[in-house]
Amino acid sequence: MSKEKLKHIVLDHGTGGKLSGELIGAITERLGEVHVGKLEDSAILPIGAGRIAVTTDSFVIDPIFFGNGNIGHVAVCGTVNDLAVSGATPKYLTLAFVLETGFPVEDLERILDAIREAAKEAGVLIVAGDTKVVRKGEVDKIFINTAGVGEFAPDARSYSVSQIRPGDHVIVTGELGNHSIHILSIREGLGFETKIKSDCAPLNKLIADLNGSFSEHIHTIRDITRGGLGTVLNEIAAAVGRGISVEEQKLPILHETAMAANMLGVNPLYLANEGNLILFVAPEHSAAIVERIRQNPYGRSAAVVGVVDETTDTRVHLTSKNGETKTIDLLYGAELPRLC
Repeated sequence: MSKEKLKHIVLDHGTGGKLSGELIGAITERLGEVHVGKLEDSAILPIGAGRIAVTTDSFVIDPIFFGNGNIGHVAVCGTVNDLAVSGATPKYLTLAFVLETGFPVEDLERILDAIREAAKEAGVLIVAGDTKVVRKGEVDKIFINTAGVGEFAPDARSYSVSQIRPGDHVIVTGELGNHSIHILSIREGLGFETKIKSDCAPLNKLIADLNGSFSEHIHTIRDITRGGLGTVLNEIAAAVGRGISVEEQKLPILHETAMAANMLGVNPLYLANEGNLILFVAPEHSAAIVERIRQNPYGRSAAVVGVVDETTDTRVHLTSKNGETKTIDLLYGAELPRLC
């Protein structure tokens, strides 16, 4: 489908006819070597493991393009990270687009380029996909749905909150809230986006490196996405039946992010991230684990930020910089909508 023939998506791209075939052909061509589907009803794939991890996600980010990424980049990274935190090696992704009529083909190509490059960096293949076209206004430009499959090596551990123990140290791998502030700044024209970049990144290789040396000492890993660190901590505290204590001065928060959040009246602890992990690890190995994480470009701000308490009070407590203890509550709703 050349841009000279058609510069925008039309309803006939979703009818299953000639234009649909041209659209699918253009998509697969743009994805290049990361696409291995045969355009049949399902992909038949080799899996050598006895266990697999499966995930699915949908992406509705606004705006679809931002300073150092776009919705396609977020879609691949988000799916890959969901697989990797389980302990699996991400292998295969599916990719489905819902497009509104009038969507520029040039914008779709930019998104596909980002998907291709993110998939190459993560070492995953696109094995199946789908496209649907709806009338203008029935979706906001483009929505993406993915599914992901990862496999476990025969001797690989799978991580679970059930493995968390009192005294475990809590590690965060990157600066908190940057993705949310970056997106909101672009959305509202605030001007912070030049200094505060989205942290969106595939973290499977960082996790694989830790698995190779520290798997016995890592009890669980989660990615910190919607709802931010505060939400993840509350969910885990409730699941393990223990309190968690966090020190504010140890939290890796960029100065500009803190300023922007304060001005906007939002708490960085509840802001979404797209390239940030939380780990619960054996305390005697936390320093070595942080040192290893910092050797990865996506983990240079890693820090131990808290500890799992002995108490069965499942609240999350924050010790502020002035020594005051506060409770980090579970939010009723989202701080900000449509960030991923």
